Amino acid sequence: MIYSTRVSGEPAGHLNQPDLTMVVPTYNERDRLAELVSAVFASCGSYGIGLELVIVDDNSPDGTGIVADDLARTRRIRVIHRSGKLGLGTAVMAGFEAASAPIVGVMDADFSHPPTLIPGLLATLRKTNADLVVASRYVPGGSTPGWPFKRRALSRAACALARPLSPIRDAASGFFLIRNDVTRGVTIKAGGFKICLEMVVRAWPRRLVEVPYRFDDRELGESKMSPREAFGYLVQLRDLYWLRWSGTARPRREYQCLTVAGLDHLLRQDREFRPA
Repeated sequence: MIYSTRVSGEPAGHLNQPDLTMVVPTYNERDRLAELVSAVFASCGSYGIGLELVIVDDNSPDGTGIVADDLARTRRIRVIHRSGKLGLGTAVMAGFEAASAPIVGVMDADFSHPPTLIPGLLATLRKTNADLVVASRYVPGGSTPGWPFKRRALSRAACALARPLSPIRDAASGFFLIRNDVTRGVTIKAGGFKICLEMVVRAWPRRLVEVPYRFDDRELGESKMSPREAFGYLVQLRDLYWLRWSGTARPRREYQCLTVAGLDHLLRQDREFRPA
């Protein structure tokens, strides 16, 4: 089957280069998309961050793409309309390719990833000179309140299985920032939601930082977790292990876990240079 892509919104070349491009993949997120967009722009605007938003919609039947087009008329937003549901991994890469900022990020559209954390992630990447900054549930200060034991155990197990591939403790995180030049030329094989792990292994960022955050479950709609996604993750792990251990030796890389207090300090420093 052949899928088409249509892009709406202001071409990047008509505006000054933003500081950050955030990619938001969507599928049936009509109800709160406008609220999310306002929250993301407000959070970045309060720190003087020039933001570009790229919404990648996989032909949502609830009209999410139409809402996104309306929002793009008044804000710096580009909307990528894909005519089929091709998976989160390819949606993120499509958004990265359309981004015009030197730093790109990805987050969910359902408020499980707090927009207020974006300035802190950006400040961390700048101050530590990191290639990749991951919002983590599994470093000190991170949490998953309200999760039942079974779900928490499965999530921890999934991250443990990835530890030989990456020092990141929350390799399954879907909320991270990465330098755009690191993503160039990288081919993502997995269509599922473990795009961070794909980037860590295939793009091989040299300096990695994790910062804690509280993951709040989506308030509307259904969780995207499913047995099919779990099986896809096992296949993904198999492919990434083969790539890692059959390839040539990679240069060593640095890993840092930033505490909540450290994150607040960096954010205050960054705000001194970027007043509201």
